Amino acid sequence: MVATIHTERFVLRPLGPKDAEDLFKLDSDPEVHKYLGNRPLSHIGQVTPILEGIIKQYRDNGIGRWAIVDRISGDFIGWSGLKYEMGIRSFPYYDLGYRILRKHWGRGVATETAHAALNYGWEQLELEEINAAAHVENKASNRVLEKLGLRMVETFKFDDGLHNWYSITRRNSIN
Repeated sequence: MVATIHTERFVLRPLGPKDAEDLFKLDSDPEVHKYLGNRPLSHIGQVTPILEGIIKQYRDNGIGRWAIVDRISGDFIGWSGLKYEMGIRSFPYYDLGYRILRKHWGRGVATETAHAALNYGWEQLELEEINAAAHVENKASNRVLEKLGLRMVETFKFDDGLHNWYSITRRNSIN
């Protein structure tokens, strides 16, 4: 069972088929995908394998990306959370990630929800290390990771772009 988390402004809950339209709205925006390989979705059917992958993470690893829902309005804001990643680097790791609808950028959504995900990783999953990657030109995402206490370790190439590699350990976290 994947947890539901409450922050001051948001509910982080498991994603499911009912979120397909909202995920399409998020992932079809070229601005949202600017630093993600520039491959926004072009039709709703492309959401199905994304949701299947998220649900597989829930089943296999007990974690995954959560839907971010506004506590007051109930509106879908994006997603945030942890994922057991095996395809970006040459080694598996626990990845912290977030993706927010453009109209909610600059409001601290990524910071608040990613902080909750980090705490979940430390307290519930008892992880020792969590990593993240951000395109070197994505100043906002890099700033969020640094605010959360992740340390930039190196840069690496992925999807024809240069990315910063971040790491944080439980003992170095800023609860």
